[in-house]
Amino acid sequence: MLAMWRYLRGTPGPSGFGSATTAEDVTEELNLKDLTVIVTGGTAGIGLETARVLAKRGARVILAIRNLKLGESVKSEMVKELGDGIRVLVMHLDLSDIKSVRKFATEYKESKLPLHILVNNGGITSIKVPSNNRDGLELMFATNYLGHFLLTDLLLDTMKTTAKESGIEGRIVIVSGAIYSYTPKCGIEFDKLVNTKEIWGFLGYGQSNLARVLHCRELAARLKGEGANITVNTLHPGAIRTKLTFLDGILGLIIALTPSFAFKNQGQGAATQVYVATNSRLNGVSGKYFMDCNEYPLEGKALDLNLQNKLSKWTEDYINTH
Repeated sequence: MLAMWRYLRGTPGPSGFGSATTAEDVTEELNLKDLTVIVTGGTAGIGLETARVLAKRGARVILAIRNLKLGESVKSEMVKELGDGIRVLVMHLDLSDIKSVRKFATEYKESKLPLHILVNNGGITSIKVPSNNRDGLELMFATNYLGHFLLTDLLLDTMKTTAKESGIEGRIVIVSGAIYSYTPKCGIEFDKLVNTKEIWGFLGYGQSNLARVLHCRELAARLKGEGANITVNTLHPGAIRTKLTFLDGILGLIIALTPSFAFKNQGQGAATQVYVATNSRLNGVSGKYFMDCNEYPLEGKALDLNLQNKLSKWTEDYINTH
């Protein structure tokens, strides 16, 4: 009850920020002109707000998106609001398609642009029919987890080079959510991910977010072992009324009946990922989970090292054969 009261009141935590904090608040004093950032899913919701605020603070922002026409429209709106001086680029990326992810990474490397921050924000949720990508992988898992895993993996060398040459710590931000704890009993149904006939709904969304959290922990440990000047953290953006909150089942009903005052607006929803991406308090902090711009402990399957290792092995095998 105390945690809920703090959330509803927007009471600041140890960071000085809380649930009422916005993305503009956490970057108010920052000049990000030296940074280049990729934001996936940057044409709507908290992804759009993240991209807008980072561009407003001077960063070069790459919108990695499926719909180029929409992306150009979003860019035009940003220019109208923020002025011609902003640096926003639009590049095609379909996270559900391994070939598209590989093509994006190749084109990005060929551009010779640096990469300081990667915000893995894009995602889909709660599909009510059995849905697979073109390679037969369950669509939520393909989009929310595997596409981001591969994108991150393919751009790591670019991030390492950028961090080394610029002396600026690289940051990988993985948006997951408290839903990571709402999964099938085993955590991830590996034997049902390919050519699935299952209708997981919200459970499928949960397992794809659990995979994101496990990826964060594995990658953070690996980069630390390598001595790379790159951190990796994951976060829960909070409850925001977007198309992602119109869900099925009991949880969907609960969300539908929740009063509007319990939801964050877009600026508040984007605050935590912008905070994790830019705040100097988090220099050297890696492998952690954040909510309302403050660190929180992970629980349950997110701490299962055996499951983490199994996911790493499954992912490596899948990527190497597709």
